[in-house]
Amino acid sequence: MPPECDQPIIVVDQLTIGYGDTVVLEKLDFTVAAGGVFAILGGSGSGKSTLLRHLIGLEEPMLGRIAVRGAPPRRDAGAPAYGVLFQSGALFGSMTLFDNVALPLRQWTRLDRRAIETIVRSKLRLVGLEGFEHHLPAELSGGMKKRAGIARALALDAPLLFLDEPSAGLDPVSSAELDALILTLNKSLGMTTVIVTHELPSIFAIASDCILLDRGTRGIIARGNPLTLREARDDPRVHAFFNRTPQAA
Repeated sequence: MPPECDQPIIVVDQLTIGYGDTVVLEKLDFTVAAGGVFAILGGSGSGKSTLLRHLIGLEEPMLGRIAVRGAPPRRDAGAPAYGVLFQSGALFGSMTLFDNVALPLRQWTRLDRRAIETIVRSKLRLVGLEGFEHHLPAELSGGMKKRAGIARALALDAPLLFLDEPSAGLDPVSSAELDALILTLNKSLGMTTVIVTHELPSIFAIASDCILLDRGTRGIIARGNPLTLREARDDPRVHAFFNRTPQAA
């Protein structure tokens, strides 16, 4: 059952993360409200993807706490409570789209073949790939691969979707179409989406809330609606990011 609207679906409390003895981000505090599109933003090397890996349970924090739907994010404790689209799409090249989307259903459920076929076809239809069930990933465009990855992430009907740079490598039209799909899924399914991106058009088009990470301070330097932050001028780093302008030396 999805969380109540006034309860955050993700809670991050005094989180410090990194690799070995290297601290990438420290003392992070933020929550993600249910039902919106939340963006994790920042320049190159700011720790966006590192934070995402911790949120989905691929890495253990150095210090602090992460709660996803009230529990630590562990992907080895039964069926995942969320879907993930990695930057490359991470489709298995030797498997058809049907088998790629069916994979989590076969792994985590006891549904019979007919039920799995019904679900897979409905998910592919949802992302505009009806009729492509028997195609291999190599036969698809970049945008179609991203759509197929989203279909697989939605296979288990998790209420939370993580997207890692979904527009990376796409042309402007395909990127805009993907943005529209993300918004449609967010509204029609009532799901929560957490997206890592640096694409300003996508940020302004789909994100309702965000955090901006800073490599120098190893923390969060801004939080709020991206359209509001674009107009803010109290921090030159924030203004430079959202307006794509160079900072003064």
